[in-house]
Amino acid sequence: MAGRTGRPIVRPSAFWDASALVPLCVRQSSTPHAIRFYQSYEVIVWWATPVEIASALARLVRMKQLGPAEWSDARRLARNLAANWSVIAPSNALRKSATDLVDNYDLRAADALQLAAGLAWCENEPQDSVFLTLDQKLREAALLRGFDAKQL
Repeated sequence: MAGRTGRPIVRPSAFWDASALVPLCVRQSSTPHAIRFYQSYEVIVWWATPVEIASALARLVRMKQLGPAEWSDARRLARNLAANWSVIAPSNALRKSATDLVDNYDLRAADALQLAAGLAWCENEPQDSVFLTLDQKLREAALLRGFDAKQL
């Protein structure tokens, strides 16, 4: 009979673009999918992800899709999430990789940095590595680089 070994259950890791994390902070149509992925995968992020999440939340306030109380709750949720994720730090190699990515794919600078961080996380061997995003262009570039890129 098999029994528990006393070791914690470890979820596989995935690289999370900021766009995939925002639905964990505010209720959106993709929130149920984001929750399922969050229950399945540990979170690996790029160093600037907290800034990108803050920007997305501020944009929702400006668009009047989020009130001050919801914004405050969303910022608190984002900080709580950040306490449990692993971060890919900036480096010269990552900057060069992002520069190469914008030369080869239709990506904005921030998305190229996200993808470069994902590549750094998997040591440029993305086969079988999960990349989560809501951004279609970023997902397409991640697929072309060999990631198992999932869209929420």
